Amino acid sequence: MRLIVAKDYAEMSRCAALLVAEAIAKRPFANIVVPVGATPIGFYRELTTLHRQGIFDASRLRVFQLDEYGGVARDDPRAFSGWIARTFLEPLGIPPAHVVLLDGEANDPHAACQEYDETVTAAGGFDIAVLGLGANGHIGFNEPPADPDSPSRVVRLSAETRAANALYWGERTPVPTHAMTCGMAHLLAARQTLLLVAGAGKCAILRRAVVGPVTPDVPASYVCASEQVTILADAAAWPEPIDGGWASAIVECGDI
Repeated sequence: MRLIVAKDYAEMSRCAALLVAEAIAKRPFANIVVPVGATPIGFYRELTTLHRQGIFDASRLRVFQLDEYGGVARDDPRAFSGWIARTFLEPLGIPPAHVVLLDGEANDPHAACQEYDETVTAAGGFDIAVLGLGANGHIGFNEPPADPDSPSRVVRLSAETRAANALYWGERTPVPTHAMTCGMAHLLAARQTLLLVAGAGKCAILRRAVVGPVTPDVPASYVCASEQVTILADAAAWPEPIDGGWASAIVECGDI
């Protein structure tokens, strides 16, 4: 595990973009799984800027959707597939044929999750996993408790997660009760993982994930225990040194 604490959200977003751009430049055919949500928005904007500057070529990436609401059509404003297209795929010029989606309106969502797993396995797993941290410690929609060996599957969303997601759509737009998520097994096997965490509201759960114990009750704790993970937080999410000998560092993105 490596922890980088940036001075603010903007710096965190720039650092994240530099790390991912470097990884893509080294491996332009990479398999990458990416999130939606408020935290990665700045990262996507910074990554788009680097792409326009010619720092890396994204046209050969293979992109995997991390999660999706159940029972939501792709043209629904709530669909995560549309969110990914607007913020990541289209700005980087990634062709639709290079994208593996979780089909929220599949007639058999359980079979669709199994097919997704088979596609990830056939592709050789994830080279890069970019993840966010839920307020209850979930990654993707792997709600606690989440077994580290769990496959991609249909999950019931917690009341806490639904309340947090409601902020995206407004009180009049219902948040689905179920979702499809990439499983813990594939996420933990990623060859390089970047966990983005921003804001004082994530401070307590980030500390639990980093300091431990590693437990299904905090799914992100498994990610934080991995040697392949870089945790990139802003100073609001990690305001003080880590217990047990680790030290946080306020960095400029040029220092990484």
